[in-house]
Amino acid sequence: MKAGMIVLLGALTARAFAGDIVLQKTNGDVSIRHGVEEAWSAAAAGDVLKSDDTIKTGRKATAVLVATLERGGKAGRKSISLPPEVIVDLSDIRDLTQEELMLKLTMEKVRASSYQWKSNEMHMSPTTAVHGDDRSPGETLREVDPATGTMLFNGVRVLFNNGFYATCALKGIQVLRRYPVLDDQFAYRMLVAESLERADLRGEAISEYGAIADLAGLTAEQQETVRTKIEMLRKP
Repeated sequence: MKAGMIVLLGALTARAFAGDIVLQKTNGDVSIRHGVEEAWSAAAAGDVLKSDDTIKTGRKATAVLVATLERGGKAGRKSISLPPEVIVDLSDIRDLTQEELMLKLTMEKVRASSYQWKSNEMHMSPTTAVHGDDRSPGETLREVDPATGTMLFNGVRVLFNNGFYATCALKGIQVLRRYPVLDDQFAYRMLVAESLERADLRGEAISEYGAIADLAGLTAEQQETVRTKIEMLRKP
């Protein structure tokens, strides 16, 4: 069953990306990582990127991407601005149907359970990660800098701001799993919940808001914000 779901996920991803992404403009330190490579290389305006590439902007650096996307059966071009200190996997610049999103959320739950089991078995620190969403927890794990998790979540916000709510929710969940030090950050958790809400997954959004309500140290204003969200979503 799991193998069949993984094959289907691959097929969905393959047809979701309509074309290459062009790096239209750069300002400052902008880098690209190709595929599953670990090394970063300098990027320049005019570079044509692939869906398995990752882009990173440095401190005070910015970039503009132009992506060809298929929406509503029609291909169109979308300009995406990247602020400083973000990491964006270009495979996340795509739209998903509700069915695709639900399937991927199910697979993410499987990965999260398996990852936690493997980490406990090997007595690893929770701040470990692997690069690439399709790697299994059994592959080599390496320690990571929590600052990288922050840059990844800055990239999650880019997805949200550009209307990619499904991939925003998925990436946010993945980053929080890999960087548990960020898991109690109210703003990050709210971004995931709001992405699920915008993706019309009401039940999943209510569940996430409920989990946020249980976080320690919330201010009265934050508690009221979460309570209002839950009440609104529960209305018929």
